[in-house]
Amino acid sequence: MHILVLDGNHVETEFREKFGSAHEYTFLHTAHGPERDEDAVQQVIDVAAATAAVAFFFPAQFAADAPYRLLAAATFPVFVETTCHSLADSLSDPKNGPTTGLFFGFCGLPTLLNRQLLEVSVFHEADHEQLAATCATLGTDFRVVADRVGLVTPRVICQIINEACFTVQEGTATMQDVDLGMKLGTNYPHGPFAWANAIGVPRVYRVLESLWNDTHDERYKICPLLKRQAQRGEPFAV
Repeated sequence: MHILVLDGNHVETEFREKFGSAHEYTFLHTAHGPERDEDAVQQVIDVAAATAAVAFFFPAQFAADAPYRLLAAATFPVFVETTCHSLADSLSDPKNGPTTGLFFGFCGLPTLLNRQLLEVSVFHEADHEQLAATCATLGTDFRVVADRVGLVTPRVICQIINEACFTVQEGTATMQDVDLGMKLGTNYPHGPFAWANAIGVPRVYRVLESLWNDTHDERYKICPLLKRQAQRGEPFAV
């Protein structure tokens, strides 16, 4: 199967590990500025899409509407990274293509893609059978979750990271103590601060910001410590 990935270069290693070497991969960077012509970018996408069997793309990563024109004409399943916005919201803007076709949301945050289950949401309820067939061809088990901002795992992990930031900010424990305690106490693969660094602190911040804007739930009110690190673009010192 030819897998087309738009603006997912930051998780290329995870994609290849997750789906294996039996597939062909094309990773394209679509964001453009004054030095990149939108039509030229679209032509590159069209060439790759001509032989693609499935596409994954990261709408938060690119600054242009060009990839959405691919969605308008896609005849294959398209998985949209939806940790910061629901799939319904992604497809509601007329500029972002029609709401027909095979669209699925998926969790594509670093460290959360290469897992046994692919975390997905559906746009059309009638597409469950096609989703199962596509995932079978990709060679992955999957779990359908509600089409909500944050999905399930990103919502939980980012909330834990945020609470850990409050703990450190209040002087209750050090980052190192929190990370060690979580690893030993919960058997998580990473402590909250190491996990935030692996995901990318700015990405964690964007997920929580999206959750707060969507729900205004106090659980997602962002800790100033996390906000400062994200604004600086710096990892936590662990």
